[in-house]
Amino acid sequence: MKRTAALLSFATLALATTANAQAVDPALPTYTAASGVSGNLVSIGSDTLNNLMTYWSEGFRSFYPNVAIQIQGAGSGTAPPALIEGTAQFGPMSRPMRGTEIEQFEARYGYAPIPLRGAVDAIGVFVHRDNPVTCMSLQEVDAIFSSTRAGGADEAITTWGQVGATGEWADRPIAMYGRNSASGTYGYFKDVALFGGDYSPEVREQPGSSTVIQGVAADIGGIGYSGVGYGTADVRALEIRGQDGECYGTEDALSGDYQIARFLYVYMNVNPNEALEPLRAEFVRYVYSQQGQSDVVRAGFFPVVEAIANQDLEVFGLN
Repeated sequence: MKRTAALLSFATLALATTANAQAVDPALPTYTAASGVSGNLVSIGSDTLNNLMTYWSEGFRSFYPNVAIQIQGAGSGTAPPALIEGTAQFGPMSRPMRGTEIEQFEARYGYAPIPLRGAVDAIGVFVHRDNPVTCMSLQEVDAIFSSTRAGGADEAITTWGQVGATGEWADRPIAMYGRNSASGTYGYFKDVALFGGDYSPEVREQPGSSTVIQGVAADIGGIGYSGVGYGTADVRALEIRGQDGECYGTEDALSGDYQIARFLYVYMNVNPNEALEPLRAEFVRYVYSQQGQSDVVRAGFFPVVEAIANQDLEVFGLN
């Protein structure tokens, strides 16, 4: 049984979405329990996916209460080694595996890992709820967070007045909060929002998404990036100015108008010459069901549509 990487692009996904980006696609099936499903699963990887993996696990175990699922979320960079060493069956990642990581996996097993694309995440650029700034361009975001300003800004942005704040906010210094280098969010934000440039050494690196939000919530001059599902009432996600000059919020992620959006992946070790065993096969089917995608919405992310589900199920040999 030959399996190849899924190819349907994020742009194709945008074309397939419904008017309500957080509505679960009605074409997805309702999950029903199968027989012969038991065992233990371990998930090691992305902190961004921690809550979602927990929701999926709880939902899955409601059908199979004898299944045990252990979840560790220390960053996307921890997923490939765990899969290579066989200490985890699931490797959640908020970025695609790098070429070197895939090569290391292939050197061990002779085939590549397979990604399950279970959700879409918009990375929010969060500010304190009392901050008067509502919209920025990516070039301005880059000029705040980077030391290289690869987006083309003439100077570093260090005060809120430089992005339009007035009065007592004009001279208020900007304090940046971000993730550490083990995080897939760190790498993705670097590639997209920093145009591939380097972070400023002034960015206060945090061990998790929730601690980024906590830092911004406690710092009136703070700004930080995190998966949108981690937002709280104490912070607010900025709109990002598109190439057409309009400002778009995270709810516009699937249309492509909000530019800092991505698939969330769960990588798995699947031998292309063997059928996937019932335990992991049913977990994949659960993810692509009405219930599994409702968990995605509950976690604050965007559900995928039937076209994505069917393509990935086929790659896993389940369609």
